[in-house]
Amino acid sequence: MMDLVATPVSTPQTPIAGRTEDLAKRARIRDAAEKFEAQFLAIMLQPMFEGTQVEAPFGGGPGEDMFRSLMTEAMGKQMASAGGIGLADTVQREMLKMQGLD
Repeated sequence: MMDLVATPVSTPQTPIAGRTEDLAKRARIRDAAEKFEAQFLAIMLQPMFEGTQVEAPFGGGPGEDMFRSLMTEAMGKQMASAGGIGLADTVQREMLKMQGLD
């Protein structure tokens, strides 16, 4: 009687370590794209607040001017995390192409 041995069929699968590495790269790329969009939005928001003078009792004085850039940065981050203007998606797509992960 012949012994039939099942031979494994090779499939073109990436090893698990390679897949997790790709997922980690994709996550880092998405994070970088969102940070880029947040910074872009913060820069675009800054002129909106230049020249605005808030009067007493709600004016912050010289401290308000110092922290205005931090406020626009926080607004940019919030806008980007809420979906932004689509810049992060475009940047991510191009970065994935450059890495060969598209």
